[in-house]
Amino acid sequence: MSKLIAIIDDEPDIVELVSLHLKKAGFSPKGFSGAEDFFGYADRNMPDMIILDLMLPDMDGFDICKYVKKDERLSRVPIIMLTAKTEEIDKVLGLELGADDYVTKPFSPKELVARVKAVLRRQHAGQPREKMNVGGILEIDKKKYEVRVEGKRADLTTTEFKILELLASKKGWVFSRDKILDHLWGMEKAVLDRTIDVHIKNLREKLGKAKGFIKNIRGVGYKLEE
Repeated sequence: MSKLIAIIDDEPDIVELVSLHLKKAGFSPKGFSGAEDFFGYADRNMPDMIILDLMLPDMDGFDICKYVKKDERLSRVPIIMLTAKTEEIDKVLGLELGADDYVTKPFSPKELVARVKAVLRRQHAGQPREKMNVGGILEIDKKKYEVRVEGKRADLTTTEFKILELLASKKGWVFSRDKILDHLWGMEKAVLDRTIDVHIKNLREKLGKAKGFIKNIRGVGYKLEE
């Protein structure tokens, strides 16, 4: 069954354009003009991804992002922000709220489709069989795509999980920001190194007592060490 992609944008031309290219790529797009329409639909249907415009008439896109990430049912649904705001602070804020990526208007529909595929590929990448344990308090279950600190689940975004997975795959190994970007995006990467710092900051906050395992090696990158 093709993936259901929710497009929340109050510009009909944008919804139509994005829908057309997603359909060509084998996805099932569903357009919404605002938050109310989307949440009414999401009560009965679970999207595989949300493409979210930040400037909407009934609810700010940042607020929608916060609501989705706090909702237990929707929190694992990846979000790509689609925005006319070009300031880095807006992009960083969206990432801090849990969005997985952003695309700036005007945009290339082909690039947007590539971003959709890359984010979904990250989310559903094959996982090793065994669980990983760090320092006796941090458990990474790659089969369940779940992280627990002292037995309590940490609700990570797909991107945060993939970064933690990479760092934990070679304890003590320093990964540069560029290597982390390669792991997340491969040849399709087109984001700022600053993005990694934002995701690491969010990841540390969510890990609580285990946050100290992630070390910043100034001028080089990050590593995970007990």
